[in-house]
Amino acid sequence: MSEFIDPLAVMLLGLGMGTALGAAYFLAHGLNKRDAVKSLVVPAFGVGFFDFVSGFIMSFTWPLPSSYNMLFGDPLLMFGLILMMSSYMEYRGFDLRFNSILLLFLGIYVLVASAGIVHYKLETGDDLLSSMGLYILDGIAAVLAPIMYIKPENGKYLYLLEFIILLLGTFVALFIGYEAIWGHLLDFIKYFP
Repeated sequence: MSEFIDPLAVMLLGLGMGTALGAAYFLAHGLNKRDAVKSLVVPAFGVGFFDFVSGFIMSFTWPLPSSYNMLFGDPLLMFGLILMMSSYMEYRGFDLRFNSILLLFLGIYVLVASAGIVHYKLETGDDLLSSMGLYILDGIAAVLAPIMYIKPENGKYLYLLEFIILLLGTFVALFIGYEAIWGHLLDFIKYFP
């Protein structure tokens, strides 16, 4: 029987949805389809709210053993907050570029966390490859977010590169999340609170 409740599967689904929306944003700008961005506002706010609340709960209640709460909860909280702010700013027609600086700071945090995963051996074996893929891809994507300071028509290929990195991060997050729900169903099959 499990000793703790593990919300990571659904949190990874939320992360994957958020990075998919980010990928769609950079693709729309890279292909000069500005109108498509408006359709991302409500989904981005909803997913951002879910990610923020999930990360907030994990950061302040520590449902997981060890430092995993800092690895998963803290960055998801900040990502959700930035996603909600960006959604609101896009809706109001404000310039989103400064949010990319906030994403840069978050990306550095995620890359430092990925180094910590290896250094402290928080993940090993098969899980190491997928977790490092997730953290490194999402960290790099966040660090590259300030390309928003370049107009899409002048930096089309940078926008498309950011789209590809975010899309790969989305696939990794969803893969880990779907794999987690499969395993957690069995782990919690006889769990009764």
